[in-house]
Order: sequence, then C-alpha cells, then structure tokens
Amino acid sequence: MSDTREAANKPGKGSGRGLLIALLPLIVFLALALIFYKQLAGGGASSDIPSALIGKPVPEVSFAPLEGLSQGGAQVAALTPELLKNIPEGKLAIVNVWASWCGPCRQEHPLLVQLGGEEDFAIYGINYKDRTENALRFLGQLGNPYDAVGVDPKGRGAIEWGVYGIPETFIVGKDGTILAKHVGPLTPEAVEKTIRPLLPGN
Repeated sequence: MSDTREAANKPGKGSGRGLLIALLPLIVFLALALIFYKQLAGGGASSDIPSALIGKPVPEVSFAPLEGLSQGGAQVAALTPELLKNIPEGKLAIVNVWASWCGPCRQEHPLLVQLGGEEDFAIYGINYKDRTENALRFLGQLGNPYDAVGVDPKGRGAIEWGVYGIPETFIVGKDGTILAKHVGPLTPEAVEKTIRPLLPGN
C-alpha cells in the first residue's frame, strides 16, 4: 500500500516537459529583452533596420500622379521607375513615403523642404494610403519639396518597396540603385551621416 502511495507521489516523465512548456514564454521574453538591450547599448535605432532592397534596382512599380498638385502651372509628375533610373547627373534621389495623417511626416517635412531647395537632391514622394484632398492640403500648408509625387491609396506599391510603416525614406543613385534606407522621420543627423556621404564625388 505504501509502495503504491510513494509511486503516485513520484514525478512522472511528463512533468519535466510540462515545466519546460510553462517556462517557454519567459525564455522567449528574456531572449527578446537581451536583443533589445544589445541594440540600445550599441547605440542602435529603428532607423538602422536594413532593407533587402539595398544594392538592388528600384522596384518596377509606377505610381499615378497626385491629381491637382501643380508647380509652375503644370501638374507635378507621377513617380515611375523610368524617372528613378534617370536621376540628373551629380544628384541623389530621395524617395520619401508620407501621408497627411502621419504625425512624424509633419515633423520631418521642413527638412525635406530644405533639401528640396538644394541642387544636390531630387526629392520624390510616395503618398501612402491618403485622401487626395488631405494630401493637397498638407503640401499647401507646409510646402511641396517633391519633384514628383505618386499616390499609393491601398499601399500595394509600398509593399514592393518593403515599406511597413511611415515615414520611410530611400536614397537612390543615378542608375536607379537603392543605396540606403531610413526608417522613421528624417533628421539632420541622418542627412549628414547617411545621405550626404553618398553624393557623387564624396
């Protein structure tokens, strides 16, 4: 009788497996916390996320123009792969993914306006999941830095570019090769450390 009771009180073979399953969420959490800590300790940021498209040609996606956006009395051009493969000599293309409803897009916009006034850059925009009237109002209030703007009302074209949140900014060389990607609002530090060093002749 006592032997039967002792056998019943002994841990079974499945108890170790059950403990492992119970601890699995904690193990996963600790692993993620360690990765996050290393990222912070190393000075990393979300803007450092690499893109699978870097070093590759721009995606073969054409975006329709933002109807009603004019410059010098003419409709601002749509954004096409052909345009991005023929960047003017000596310039870099900055392709900025933005929307009127995006707070960080409003935050970075003055910097884009500033860069749009420089001879070194051609500024292009992808208007993401936005309403035409809201996008026009946004640019009317804050200024239009874009040499061309394409609309992506359903976000399908942005998927081809590997966009998963906005704002995102891509740097494209004169032959249409993607040279760099910046995630989050563009900053003066990113311009000086990431973008300007890519200018021809640097």
